[in-house]
Amino acid sequence: MANNVLLVLELIVIFVLFWADIHRWPHVVIFSKTPYLLVLGWISLRLRGRTWRSVGLFQPNSWPRVIVVGFLVGCAIEALELFVTQPALAHAFNQPPDLSALAELRGNPGMLALAVLLSWTLAAFGEELVWRGYLLNRLAEALGSARWSWALSIVVTSVAFGLAHFDQGRTGIVENMIDGALLCAVYLASGRNLWAPILAHGVTDTIDSILLFSGHYPMP
Repeated sequence: MANNVLLVLELIVIFVLFWADIHRWPHVVIFSKTPYLLVLGWISLRLRGRTWRSVGLFQPNSWPRVIVVGFLVGCAIEALELFVTQPALAHAFNQPPDLSALAELRGNPGMLALAVLLSWTLAAFGEELVWRGYLLNRLAEALGSARWSWALSIVVTSVAFGLAHFDQGRTGIVENMIDGALLCAVYLASGRNLWAPILAHGVTDTIDSILLFSGHYPMP
């Protein structure tokens, strides 16, 4: 009973954060939802007697293997996005992803350094802890941890992950839904270890930052 009440409260907080972000309430969501969701995840884990380690933040059996897998998967996801899914979605929706928020990155070394820093901290590390570590596990466990519950959790969290990037327009939203599902697959294939998706996420965002900085981002 207590766990069900906690789950409802968590869902309410998540809904409020999304609502506030979508409606541009800067006094509620400052810069990003991720830090707030990290705190929510930490509280939820503590109240349920869990830790970040229990959802995947533990040392892998082989760091070299994880680094290679993370790098290759990150490059593969980036290639799929830039040359397959993004052109197809841009054609279907008649609009490319809206990356106007990153316009200042072009030709600006200081902004590039900041973008890469945020790519590996807030995005790669923070978002993987939130979306794959906390939310994916939380929903799957709430549904009973059966195979179908993990499949449903992948769908729900990936859709939510895409919607969290609403400022990128329809193309960006669906693109991030696909990326989210792929990162879920990497997480599960790694034995629910978060380091492979963290590295893959960091690689994709770093490549995006470099391409935008250099003016070589292939807009459809």
